[in-house]
Amino acid sequence: MVENNGVELSEAEAEQYDRQIRLWGLESQKRIRSSKVLIIGLSGLGAEIAKNIILSGVKSVCLLDNEKLKETDLHSQFLAPSDKIGENRAETSLQRARALNPMVEVTAETKAVEALPDSYFGTFDVVCATGLKQEQLERINNICRDKTNKFLCGDVWGMFGYMFADLFDHEYSEEIVQHKAVKRGPDDSEKNARETVTINVKRRAIYVPLQNALSADWTKPELRSRLRRGDPSYFVMKILLRFRDEYNRNPDPAKRKSDTEILLRMRDELVKELNLPVGFVSDAILTDVFGIVAGAAAVVGGVIGQEVVKAVSQREPPHNNMFFFNPVKCVGFVELYGQ
Repeated sequence: MVENNGVELSEAEAEQYDRQIRLWGLESQKRIRSSKVLIIGLSGLGAEIAKNIILSGVKSVCLLDNEKLKETDLHSQFLAPSDKIGENRAETSLQRARALNPMVEVTAETKAVEALPDSYFGTFDVVCATGLKQEQLERINNICRDKTNKFLCGDVWGMFGYMFADLFDHEYSEEIVQHKAVKRGPDDSEKNARETVTINVKRRAIYVPLQNALSADWTKPELRSRLRRGDPSYFVMKILLRFRDEYNRNPDPAKRKSDTEILLRMRDELVKELNLPVGFVSDAILTDVFGIVAGAAAVVGGVIGQEVVKAVSQREPPHNNMFFFNPVKCVGFVELYGQ
């Protein structure tokens, strides 16, 4: 749980965040203002996440990336200037990121994830990870769970994207609208008139770690029944993560033909492993997962940014625990409680 630690907003901050304060309350904005966020991976998706979180008014944002800016990044990465190709993606994104909201401290870290100790990740209230291998994601997720901090991760491949959230044991408040019967007059014994009353209800959500979500047993009847909905997004995500783990990269548009063949082979292996229906993961879905489409990064980055704000402000129900952007099968989210 993020505490406000006695934070008081200045007049300038109160004016800057006036709309947000009216939307979810002063205490929630104070919690946001107390939060330190780490964003790993400054691809087009990482840039979208950074933009949304910085504009929300957190205390600080650290951009972590050891990759160099490439020409292909410029199709979706709007924080890095085009004349900075070959320089570090986090450092080249700093100037524009800071300009989004001067009230937020924005820094850069250029070390690789594997070069940083566990204690480093535990210093942040929220960690948002993109572009990492599954083992790295699980490592950071477990560190956050040990510190009871929030962890989110996600990626975009072409037009396909996902988000996973592990908020551990999360408490939040939700506004509920109720209709209350009232008398129409002082001498009226009937209660036919009704008035609307809004109340705040405290709720709690328990999350599972990424490791559990990715190893869910799809032979269980309660999960098997979901296959009838016909959405293969979860399995597309697993295929793409497996590709990155094995080849240490994402599917390359310059190697579209050979990489598509690899993806289809991995699809066939996964279908056999999990005893999925033949054709459940279509060829078409796996031919549109190259590069990063800016529109898809904006959608997924918007969702992740919104979930971070909800998590630290402790207002409104968060996703528990996966969101998918699949243009072939539309947008939705999957719950994997207690797996």
